[in-house]
Amino acid sequence: MSNRPPRAADRTRPAVLPAAGLLPAAAAPARLRVGVVGAGRVGAVLGAALAAAGHDVVAAAGLSTDSQRRAARLLPGVPLRPADEVVATSDLVVLAVPDDTLSGLVTGLAETGAWRRGQLLFHTSGAHGLAVLAPAERAGVLSLALHPVMTFSGGPEDLDRLVAAPFGVTSRPEHRAVAETLVLEMGGEPVWVAEGDRGLWHVALVTGANHLVTLVAEAADLLRTAGVDDPARVLTPLLTAALEGGLRRGDQALTGPVSRGDVGTVAAHLQTLTERAPSSVDAYVAMARRTTERALASGRLRRHEGTPLLDLLDSAEEAAR
Repeated sequence: MSNRPPRAADRTRPAVLPAAGLLPAAAAPARLRVGVVGAGRVGAVLGAALAAAGHDVVAAAGLSTDSQRRAARLLPGVPLRPADEVVATSDLVVLAVPDDTLSGLVTGLAETGAWRRGQLLFHTSGAHGLAVLAPAERAGVLSLALHPVMTFSGGPEDLDRLVAAPFGVTSRPEHRAVAETLVLEMGGEPVWVAEGDRGLWHVALVTGANHLVTLVAEAADLLRTAGVDDPARVLTPLLTAALEGGLRRGDQALTGPVSRGDVGTVAAHLQTLTERAPSSVDAYVAMARRTTERALASGRLRRHEGTPLLDLLDSAEEAAR
């Protein structure tokens, strides 16, 4: 399968789905009727992407006022209905709901008899694989897990962000072509993730994206405390270079006092934080410890250089308790 995401003009109908025997022969040339349960920032955008690929979004479910506004903007003319009615009218159901509500939703719909044999279903959760969809599978639904690795604002610009965006794909082996075709039709790039690796996949992405935002915001707050009016102006070139270096070279891109074994500088940092920003001490200690451990493991630090750093961080942690 080509690595090039199809252009919208290329994605007029599903090329693999009918061949996989998922639709009756008479329906093979037709578009899939798509229902979106959870017309939030992710669901509304993926529904719009499927519509752009030539499918027919027939219904959506969204409870909040924001969801209703997004649906009106991104899925114009698509009626909002209860989740069970959305499922009843759809060949392909997209579940774009919070991780903690996904299991209850799938089970609840199964208990009402909403699922039917021959339907397609995918959820967008990074934390879950196929196990959470078992109640639907028992009803004969072909289930997939397609997690877009992208942040969503819920606006039309998100459609452009989907182009070449990775999607974590988990499916039964015999359904992999179907899963990858759907991702390509939405403009993304499929990345295979085994069922047993789904949790680690999500942890990795949360660590890289969500925690990165926290670190950037923390650094900006410290600069404001130091009297810098525009932290972004100071941080942008530094963090851009650090991110590029980390992605290219991993631990070998480490710089700064920890990577040099400068115990005195790290001790001074801890003292400054204790005096000026005490709420940041724990985060600094945790990150400095992990940085020291990675620098030791990668050979950036020798044992006699890293041990004093770890001893200092242990003392700081004890003092904080």
